[in-house]
Amino acid sequence: MDQRISFVTLAVRDLDATRAFYVDGLGWEPALDVPGEVLMIKAGEHLVLSLWVEREFEVEVGPIRRGEGVVPITLSHNVRTNDEVDAILATARAAGADPVTEPVEREWGGYTGYFGDPDGFRWEIATNPGPIGQEVLP
Repeated sequence: MDQRISFVTLAVRDLDATRAFYVDGLGWEPALDVPGEVLMIKAGEHLVLSLWVEREFEVEVGPIRRGEGVVPITLSHNVRTNDEVDAILATARAAGADPVTEPVEREWGGYTGYFGDPDGFRWEIATNPGPIGQEVLP
């Protein structure tokens, strides 16, 4: 098996709110948009973010675990500068992201902040000066 990820699929409650956030708010372009079912966005050269309505997700994958707290996954978007981190967090806030945490200098040398999309999935916006952080930059 090749060492790679092709799709990241997230189950969402309200696809219209999700579309409004990612497409209208963040300015991302859909690669596939099936109203009431799924929104797919090319997120990298060989990576697709698939935002799938919960009921459709559960039919194929199985019951979703529900409860209080943060969904146990983060999605990260790495950039080159701290100013880019600040600008992206401001864009997310303007798009209705909630919550948005202010970025901070991390003990490991990076600069990161988080925002939540309409379903509570947390996006980390980060600079990462280490070798692995540099590998993921376009």
